[in-house]
Amino acid sequence: MLIVMQVDASEEQVRRVCAVIEELGYEARPMPGRQRTTVGLVGNDGRVDGSRLEALPGVSEVIHVSKPYKQVSKEWRAEPTVVKVGPGLAVGGNAVVVMAGPCSVESEAQIMAAAQAVKQHGATVLRAGAFKPRSSPYSFQGLGLEGLKLLARAREATGLRIVTEAMDPEGADLVAEYADIIQVGARNMQNYSLLKKVGKLRKPVLLKRGLSATIQELLLSAEYILAEGNPDVILCERGVRGFDSATRNLFDLSAIPVVKSVSHLPIVADPSHGVGHRDMVTPMARAAVAAGADGLLVEVHPTPDRALSDGAQSLYPEQFARMMQETRLIAEAIGRKVATA
Repeated sequence: MLIVMQVDASEEQVRRVCAVIEELGYEARPMPGRQRTTVGLVGNDGRVDGSRLEALPGVSEVIHVSKPYKQVSKEWRAEPTVVKVGPGLAVGGNAVVVMAGPCSVESEAQIMAAAQAVKQHGATVLRAGAFKPRSSPYSFQGLGLEGLKLLARAREATGLRIVTEAMDPEGADLVAEYADIIQVGARNMQNYSLLKKVGKLRKPVLLKRGLSATIQELLLSAEYILAEGNPDVILCERGVRGFDSATRNLFDLSAIPVVKSVSHLPIVADPSHGVGHRDMVTPMARAAVAAGADGLLVEVHPTPDRALSDGAQSLYPEQFARMMQETRLIAEAIGRKVATA
């Protein structure tokens, strides 16, 4: 439930609405806007009498939110959320943020070369996995803590922000210590213990859509994070399973405008996992920006033919450079720009 205050409502009137909500046994979340304040009622079990709130001084209207998700919806917050990920860098504004790097941290030389390459060509965030969830237990699983330390060295050397994945609640604290953005991967989208944990860490979270998840399920997973008090969530479309083997996944570009029509959260696109073939990544990156994505998550490796994971979908640095040039043109054509350091 949302209580919309009048434009000239006083702070005392807002506090009175919050007090009544708490007297009813629920949680009040004031959300000041540019023109007026809205108060969210958290925990509505369907028994709240809206008329009691409508009668309070300063209240303009009471809106009953019917969707299963509340805090991620546009009804809850009309203005788009902008997630700050470092000095002068944010996801969700007019600038398209490019996060690029290898699938996983393999060595100091590899991650340093990757960081320098993506920084040179315009990325502002370095992506790479220190912990890697793999379909096979015999595949490379990542360097763990050593990988996080190498990412920190790469950030110190280049100034790039870091996004990397947390696998479980126990490891989330460790990832939060080193990363600027905590990634919750597709396989963990409905790991509710992990979602609650990152919701308590008060650090930006990149939440990937699950392998077979609907958009509503993605938004409900984001709701878990916001419900714990963390508003800084970035959604990510990375493709869902389809029946055609021509691409790795079915890259659902329609998810971008759908999410923007129902949620205030920013959404980025991962064309690398979406298609699984490096020659298709750049066209899908262009299309994602044209569709309104707030950022791109792209795999780039200094030597993809030697990569320990996802080499077939990783761009060579020179391919990434061309992708960035073309992406800038698309962004400018729709009145946006690609974020710079």
